[in-house]
Amino acid sequence: MCVPLCVQKCVRNGVTRGARLGPASTELTVMTTSHDYLGQLRDDWRWHARTDESRRACQVLQERHPGLTLEGLENLGDVVSALDTLGGRSVIERARVVQALLVEASDELIRRALLQTLLPGVISVCRQLRFGQGIVTEPHETVAMAVSLLAELIRDWAGQSRPYAAPDLLSALRGRLRRWLLKEKKARQYETFAGDLEPVAATISPLLTRLETLCQGPHERLARLTYQCVFAGIPLQELARSDHSSVPTLKSELQVFALAHLLG
Repeated sequence: MCVPLCVQKCVRNGVTRGARLGPASTELTVMTTSHDYLGQLRDDWRWHARTDESRRACQVLQERHPGLTLEGLENLGDVVSALDTLGGRSVIERARVVQALLVEASDELIRRALLQTLLPGVISVCRQLRFGQGIVTEPHETVAMAVSLLAELIRDWAGQSRPYAAPDLLSALRGRLRRWLLKEKKARQYETFAGDLEPVAATISPLLTRLETLCQGPHERLARLTYQCVFAGIPLQELARSDHSSVPTLKSELQVFALAHLLG
C-alpha cells in the first residue's frame, strides 16, 4: 500500500491528547485513546498548511479553478478551514472545492489537504462499522487503517472529476474498510482455530490431523466450521449466522465436505 510519508509517520506514532476536529466531530472524544492519530495528523497539517509549497499549491488551485471564489485564501490551510461546516460556504460550494481538490490531487500536498478535509468523515465511517468492535482489539487500529485506506483512495482517484467527490470517497472507504475487517476477522478466527487444534491433533484423532491439513488450503472455511461444529460443540444455527449462510445450505455443504474429504 502506497501512503504519503506524512500519513505513515502519523499513523505509526501515538500521542496523548484529546482529538478535536471542530463541530463536525464532537463525538470523537468517546473513542479517543492514547493513540491519537487524528490529533497528530492535525498537528502535522498545521505545519504543512503554512509552508511556501502550500501557498503555491493554493495559487495553482485558484488559477485552474477560477469559478470557486477562492480569492483571499493564502494557502491550503485556508482552503481546508473554508471547507469546515462553519466556514460560511454552502454545501454546493464546498462540494465544488472538494471536486477540484480531487482533480488536482496528483500534487501530494493537495492530497494531504483533501485527506485533512475528510477526517471527520473517516470517524463517521469508523463509527458506522463500530470501530471494528469484536474484531480488532483497540478502536485506534481501525482509525489508523481507515486513514491509510483513504490516503490510498485519494492517490488512486487523483485527476478524476467527481461532483460528489467527498461522499464517493467515503463510500469507497467504507467498502474497503469493511473488507479489511472481514479479512481480520477471518485471520483471527483461523489463529484461534489453529491454536485449539494443534495440541489435540498431535495426540489423538486422525480426523483432527486431516482437518488441520485441510485448514491450510482452499477448504479452510469448511474445515474450520466442521471443527467448530463437531469438536467445539457450537450449534449449527450459530455457525450459519456467523458464516452468513442459511442452516440448510451450510448443513448440505458440511455433509458434502465430510463425504469428499473426511470419510473416504
